[in-house]
Amino acid sequence: MVTVPFPRYMGGEEVPAEMTEQYWSRFADTYDRNQEHVVGEALLRKITEELNHLPELGEVVELGCGTGRFTEIIAQKSQGMIATDLSDSLLEAARRRLSDCAKVKLQKENCVQTSFPAGSFDCVFMANLIHVVGSPANVLNECHRILRDGGTLIIVTFTGHGMRVWEKIKMGLRFVRAWGKPPAHTHSFSPEDLASMMKDAGFSIETSKVIGDNTKALYMIGQKDKNA
Repeated sequence: MVTVPFPRYMGGEEVPAEMTEQYWSRFADTYDRNQEHVVGEALLRKITEELNHLPELGEVVELGCGTGRFTEIIAQKSQGMIATDLSDSLLEAARRRLSDCAKVKLQKENCVQTSFPAGSFDCVFMANLIHVVGSPANVLNECHRILRDGGTLIIVTFTGHGMRVWEKIKMGLRFVRAWGKPPAHTHSFSPEDLASMMKDAGFSIETSKVIGDNTKALYMIGQKDKNA
């Protein structure tokens, strides 16, 4: 396949939304296959297992739903769910996958600044998003804003933390083969780094774990502090 370099933006922390949308939209037809190639089916299964153990989540919004791979699971735990993404092409792929899921509404949103009123949701879910945004702190602040007091933030994000050096190199090569050059602002969080950012945004950490064998993901659950 032909890969496209992620646009570099030197004007500040945030990459303009239209540039980000253009980049990810090019992979709508290969998104799932690329993800499986880079991190492996074993890790994706482990993430699925963790999500299947979640309790009832109430009214949920997903940021960066992509093609809806994990949306199906979270929807089963929700009273109602809005799955969002910045890319129209990825939303269309998610629409096809979720055509039989009546609980899910698909909507275009920018995770840094959504259109939702403050205190709209019981739960915010994001998978494999925060490590590729220009300003993770801004995304976490937006999650805090749109959550109700005591609401839940669930984050799954790929990481090199805890991986052997050779496995990191191999994963990096697979990424370049699938997606092209990584975004200039790509992050690889440790549990401590992400927990610190979540606390700064007003969340108490309830769950923090590293999932996976050869490839890894962080699985973090936080609760919006009622007095934050």
